[in-house]
Amino acid sequence: MKTIKTEILGADVAGYDRAAAILAAGGLVSFPTETVYGLGADARDDQAVARIYAAKGRPSFNPLIVHLSATDAVAEYVDMTPQARKLADAFWPGALTLVLPIKADAKVSKLVTAGLQSLAVRVPDHPVAAQVLSSFGGPIAAPSANPSGRISPTTAAHVRAGLDGRIDGIVDGGACGVGVESTIVSCVGAPTLLRAGGIPVDAIEACLGTALLRDEDPAAPAAPGQLASHYAPTGQVRLNAPYAEAHETYLGFGAGDAALNLSPSGDLIEAAANLFAMLHELDALGAKHIAVGPIPNHDLGQAINDRLRRAAAPRD
Repeated sequence: MKTIKTEILGADVAGYDRAAAILAAGGLVSFPTETVYGLGADARDDQAVARIYAAKGRPSFNPLIVHLSATDAVAEYVDMTPQARKLADAFWPGALTLVLPIKADAKVSKLVTAGLQSLAVRVPDHPVAAQVLSSFGGPIAAPSANPSGRISPTTAAHVRAGLDGRIDGIVDGGACGVGVESTIVSCVGAPTLLRAGGIPVDAIEACLGTALLRDEDPAAPAAPGQLASHYAPTGQVRLNAPYAEAHETYLGFGAGDAALNLSPSGDLIEAAANLFAMLHELDALGAKHIAVGPIPNHDLGQAINDRLRRAAAPRD
């Protein structure tokens, strides 16, 4: 891939206008959301969307999320089911992605859906993302701004480390608050959890008044983040380890000695916010073997464990 100059843009009017101009010209711009930094392109432009796949080295069968500025704009692209409307009213703007039937006349690149008859959409809850979307005035396809399968970025520095010279711009809006990607729920048929994330599953089920079905088949992903080996640092990862072996670097949670600790106080929100940054730090340390302490599997712990299982999955 040809090296290009990556501009660092401010989170101000000039930066938003420049980001919108780059997007309108078919370029790629990374910007922060409340979850992680996204890598945005005009979702209507085939060539621009193809550049996302090229920049990330992303498998073409893994679909993308379209970000929109407001809930009202979503109906232009998908059919909102009653369950989806209930979830949108409760959690948008926010860290929830809904997979819905795509409208036949939706002006969205086929590359965004990866050949599916559904579209993943969300309305982000971050002032910088909102300003970029408003300045651009159209749908932005935006997966996480990292090389495919690697650690998701929560700062502009993370984006630059992975994609400098591959994308046109980065809007530096500081660190992301949630630190893990959005929860993904399919409302094509009965509501189904496709990926745990920034909105706890319990809160979604309470809103719907029913349990979500589960569909986590990595062989046929219906949404981003469902590949088995994903979010992977360079080193081999061992999970649910009460301690590290002599050859391992320990990533801990809660009280105890560890080279790095997601949250010494055992706070899952703090751990989620620190997860990707610490996986990046393990890479920077050159850790070849990584042991990860047990993480409670409730609330945001479900999303953290989901990411860690994918990071530890066997690689080809």
